[in-house]
Amino acid sequence: MEAWMAAQNALNCVLEAKKGESIVIFCDDVKMDVGKAFANGALKLGLKTRLTQLKTEPQFFRKDIPQHILDILAEGTTDIYINLLRGNREETPFRIKLIKLETENRKTRLGHCPGVTVDMLTNGALALTVEEHRKMQNFADKLIEKLKHAVKVKIENPSGTNLSLSVKGRPFFTDTKIDWKNMKWMNLPTGEVIVAPVEDSLNGKLVCDMAIGGIGPINTPVEITVERGKVQNVTSKDFETLRKVKESLNVDEWSNVVGEFAFGINPKARFVEEFLEAEKILGTIHIAFGNNTDMPGGQNKSKNHMDFLVSKPTVKILNDDGSTMTVLTDGNFTFEG
Repeated sequence: MEAWMAAQNALNCVLEAKKGESIVIFCDDVKMDVGKAFANGALKLGLKTRLTQLKTEPQFFRKDIPQHILDILAEGTTDIYINLLRGNREETPFRIKLIKLETENRKTRLGHCPGVTVDMLTNGALALTVEEHRKMQNFADKLIEKLKHAVKVKIENPSGTNLSLSVKGRPFFTDTKIDWKNMKWMNLPTGEVIVAPVEDSLNGKLVCDMAIGGIGPINTPVEITVERGKVQNVTSKDFETLRKVKESLNVDEWSNVVGEFAFGINPKARFVEEFLEAEKILGTIHIAFGNNTDMPGGQNKSKNHMDFLVSKPTVKILNDDGSTMTVLTDGNFTFEG
């Protein structure tokens, strides 16, 4: 698929862009090939398009928002923002800060893309036709309908994951389309059904055997024990990965508290270097620790957010009427899309 066409389809189907609206694309200098694709896609839709470059340095990690970005945000005239940024874990607090500023008026829509590549647009999770977007959105709706009475979730996998968490009072939602009432931003590419778990409810052992947000694919599993929502211990035979995980889980007092549980539902998502795509793989789940205040009911105020991807999960649900159901078995959904 042509990169501009994939960008156009995402703007159209996910962010519901309309002719005459204004869009600002914030793009790292190392991502300008992606930026041009989104700019061309936006122009094809008749959007008033502005592509703004951000400077990056290989060993310098940003903490503050550049002044020229603050000036654009202060104008308050933008309908849609797109962030095309590096996906390194060191800049997660910077990216969270930018998201907050872009969405604080509750009017602007946002497509946030840390680690996005042209390959995602041409061959991967963003290379979706309009029909493929609609099919994934319909699948998300069916899954959310099945989960609407859920109060507790139990997750297991062959690597040793054994977890339970509460979702009582926390609605599941999807990133595959805009939620005009509750949440007007999402990552691109899309492909998740998500919930903000009750923050003190996660218990058990999480064995991440695929990839970690901000780090990428891992060769050695990372085991995390959790009690009452908070990480108690982290182990791995890969000491460098272990160091990075521990560092990220200790950014602040909330960064080791559960913030997200999500299903991957994108059939075109691949197990690639960038976690942005890998976390969308159909039949996977991921658990995140850290910020979730933009999710319905979320109370985790951390400056950080780190995801852990799990293979071949079996997911069982306890409903509010006491009934149970299995949604995933060894990474296979138990219903037709």
